[in-house]
Amino acid sequence: MENNGLLKGKPVADSLTEELIKKTQELNKRNIFPKLAMVRVGNREDDLSYQKAASNRCSKCGILTEIVELDENCSQDEYINTLKNLNDDISVNGILCFRPLPKSLDEKKIAETISPEKDVDCFSPENIARLVMGEKCFPPCTPEGVMEILNYYDVDVQGKKVVILGRSLLVGKPLSMLLLNKNATVTICHSKTEAIENISKGADILVSCMGKLKMVDKKYIGEGSTVIDVGINFDNDGNMFGDVNFEDIRDIVGKITPVPGGVGSVTTSILAKHVLETCIKQNS
Repeated sequence: MENNGLLKGKPVADSLTEELIKKTQELNKRNIFPKLAMVRVGNREDDLSYQKAASNRCSKCGILTEIVELDENCSQDEYINTLKNLNDDISVNGILCFRPLPKSLDEKKIAETISPEKDVDCFSPENIARLVMGEKCFPPCTPEGVMEILNYYDVDVQGKKVVILGRSLLVGKPLSMLLLNKNATVTICHSKTEAIENISKGADILVSCMGKLKMVDKKYIGEGSTVIDVGINFDNDGNMFGDVNFEDIRDIVGKITPVPGGVGSVTTSILAKHVLETCIKQNS
């Protein structure tokens, strides 16, 4: 694989950010200041990493951020009351809940609590239904970031065989909807899928979002395929890696996103875009 096969997120993110800065400046002239609230439980490394990246991206775009930190042993009522307060806070335009939530919390009830109008990451059941039905909504930021990268680098998905490794509501399932809307032929694989390597090897485009450190090696990859690595994993030394064993497959693939420096940087730009759009809508 030559360097031009590296699908870096920075050019995509920079292109989006440039437009967002202009729109934010226009709002500021009218004394409107977009604001994102992020709700985090505990101190998971991936949450902290995304929080830092999202805060930096919002700052670049001129969007205010508020971090709400809850103890990892917080109660269901504490979390729900926190969300209700943010729903009612007119200074907050968008709300992001870091997921997955601890097993002690009922994610379904919390999802039903967040205001659909302020839900910038498709957590609310109402917004998930809109996504499935192909209606206007904010898709989850990471799947939309994947689509933005494919579009920016002219990777056509129409009629292509796309295999997604992972079926979470955060990435796998919503991404399949976005790809189907672009006429891709989509297969979702998961931990119970048999002969998973054979299926993924036949993909024109392979997307991994399983959260397994360097799990995807050359056994999974077809010659010349495009690989999108959504995984964020950390080794024992705190170094960030994706799901894909980059060194093992770099000579096989046609195109690939790096980790770090790939999907993650675009995801934060999509988040900022959603906050800005909710702000515009809320202020008519």
